Amino acid sequence: MTHPLWPLFDLVIRSNRLELRLPTDDELTDLASVAREGIHGGTEMPFGVPWSTLPSPAFERGFAQHHWTMRATWRPDAWMLNLAIFLGGRPIGSQSVIGRQFSIFKTLRTGSWLGLPHQGRGYGKEMRAAVLAFGFDHLGAVRADTEAFLDNERSAGVSRSLGYVEDGLGQRAPQGVARTTQRFRMTPDMWRAMPRDPIEVVGLDPCRDLFGGR
Repeated sequence: MTHPLWPLFDLVIRSNRLELRLPTDDELTDLASVAREGIHGGTEMPFGVPWSTLPSPAFERGFAQHHWTMRATWRPDAWMLNLAIFLGGRPIGSQSVIGRQFSIFKTLRTGSWLGLPHQGRGYGKEMRAAVLAFGFDHLGAVRADTEAFLDNERSAGVSRSLGYVEDGLGQRAPQGVARTTQRFRMTPDMWRAMPRDPIEVVGLDPCRDLFGGR
């Protein structure tokens, strides 16, 4: 263990091409630059909170504060794991996994983004699959939920390609106007019904109690 005070920094999830882990503060600066350079088109807003359109320096400060806040407020019954996605040692995006009263409900929520140059290459599917394997096979989750605005076809396409099923509609208003979302859910049986590439998880045991699971 290289981070005895916060062993989550030693948690690493590896897929075929990607490495998912908490970013250091220096890497957080690089990750913010990836996001600042563009995640979506100028007229689009795929997020429930419109953080990606804030002007500088509010964007950079808010970006850092969000990651720091998730570390500082972490509790076993309420946590958000904001993993940076590394390709060849460089950050290209982020994959979040959220657990609320996980020891009771064993349910995860996910959210993610990729820099524009890295979209359309299968990384979104690969990083989501990595955290689903982490949740179902290592944390003992019994359900994973996600959602996307109806016009976010890429996100919905990733969910469908991984075997999620539709689970009703929701609403969000990131810019003060109500918009409809499609909700999706996944269970362990659904997850294991399809062939999956192997996922490697390193460093979980020292921080397993922080997830409130098994």
